[in-house]
Amino acid sequence: MAKFEIRGGQPLKGEITPQGAKNEALQILCATLLTDQPVRIKNIPDIRDINRLIEILGSLNVKITKNAKGDFTFQAADVNIDYLKSKEFRKDGAALRGSIMLIGPFLARYGFAFMPKPGGDKIGRRRLDTHFEGFERLGAEFIYDAENYFFKIEVPKGEKMKGSYMLLEEASVTGTANIIMAAVLAEGTTEIYNAACEPYIQQLCNMLVRMGAKIDGIGSNRLFIHGVEKLNGTEHTILPDMIEIGSWIGLAAMTKSEITIKNVGWEHLGIIPDVFKKMGIQLEKRQDDIYIPAQEEYEIQTFIDGSILTIADAPWPGFTPDLLSIILVIATQAKGSVLVHQKMFESRLFFVDKLIDMGAQIILCDPHRATVIGLNQQTNLRAMTMTSPDIRAGIALLIAALSAKGKSVIHNIEQIDRGYENIDERLRSIGADIQRIE
Repeated sequence: MAKFEIRGGQPLKGEITPQGAKNEALQILCATLLTDQPVRIKNIPDIRDINRLIEILGSLNVKITKNAKGDFTFQAADVNIDYLKSKEFRKDGAALRGSIMLIGPFLARYGFAFMPKPGGDKIGRRRLDTHFEGFERLGAEFIYDAENYFFKIEVPKGEKMKGSYMLLEEASVTGTANIIMAAVLAEGTTEIYNAACEPYIQQLCNMLVRMGAKIDGIGSNRLFIHGVEKLNGTEHTILPDMIEIGSWIGLAAMTKSEITIKNVGWEHLGIIPDVFKKMGIQLEKRQDDIYIPAQEEYEIQTFIDGSILTIADAPWPGFTPDLLSIILVIATQAKGSVLVHQKMFESRLFFVDKLIDMGAQIILCDPHRATVIGLNQQTNLRAMTMTSPDIRAGIALLIAALSAKGKSVIHNIEQIDRGYENIDERLRSIGADIQRIE
């Protein structure tokens, strides 16, 4: 198990370029199974979760060619279906939550799929009902082996999946992606209402259209998918990771640093910049970059009636839940107070005890809400030893450690590596004192 040793309390300066979006890459890589033609994907992040999925594709006998850093071509011409039934896949699939999105392509192309109960961050209940209810609407049958935590879903023999109307119970991003991939080769038209409409879903739809799919309503919460018989190859470039972009904004504020975030894809960031501005953080749009000047202090806005600001997560175009941990940590050194309301996951705020131990003033109201009373940079957070519980809490703790004077140690950094590419090297490039100890 590796750890980070961080000596914080120093301002940073320089330029940093966000990696490709992890959540988009998971969907796009699974979609390469929908055709037997080559599909070239660029800007793939070199992180643990993505590399695990690429390894699974390799075990499925997908031909994988590395063209350059982050640039791969995938060709699923001779897929090893038996791997899905193997003990190896039960282990590999269970270690990666994104593996759930293999089901849609397998159903579309082969009429069946197997899947172990997927893993991922322990941030609360993360239901899979939306996925399987959608597959059933398309005509597939669902069987769950509770004793072995194993899913089987298949189209009855002699039948094909058929388009259907469905109103999703929740606007699940992975659920929407999975159903879209299953529906593109189904007979007839599938209408998905209350579909997730994140930029990453839009990217998936646009790639599938270039492959020959027929999809209307892209960018809205109502999609119409007209089934086709076959998809072809294409090329696709993954967007910059909006979660990483938000992380660097938070880092600049907490460490009083002047940082430029390069090539952010402004048109895909939604309300993210505005939410950070409400936290008092100055940032400028410079072409497609975000420039954050060094700030000695930043003041949280209030609502118009003077009441305390509340920042809550919501389905797109609302504020993404993956950035609430960043909002929470930067609030600890702001001027003013904020209520952070994590609606989607009931265990994601449980890392605040570590921030409290560092000297932050936080009241954990319940599993979903925390009130932060900002210290206004008057009292620095204390350096300490801690453990990363998941990806997003891990990056929040890393930002806290970089702002705290003295030496901090973060254990279980494999969690951070699951979502952030070579983060220690990239932070050192802008002046951070961080070392990886194996």
